[in-house]
Amino acid sequence: MTKKAVVTGASSGIGAATARALAKDGYLVICAARRLDRIDALAKEIDGIAVQCDITDDASVASLAEVVGNELDVLINNAGGAV
Repeated sequence: MTKKAVVTGASSGIGAATARALAKDGYLVICAARRLDRIDALAKEIDGIAVQCDITDDASVASLAEVVGNELDVLINNAGGAV
């Protein structure tokens, strides 16, 4: 059974590096971020899944949850921005 992980804020920096590390460790990684072009490229690189998600929008988070399904092994809440 493949382990599943979600990384929010996966479009760059620590989020992208974390997604790569989890994929290397055998996880199916769901890469979530606002910038779809960046997470699309990352998901293709690591054989993951790209989901456009704005964590400040309830409907967007609900859509992410639908993709994730009922079981998840690891959640990395990395999304956020400086104001």
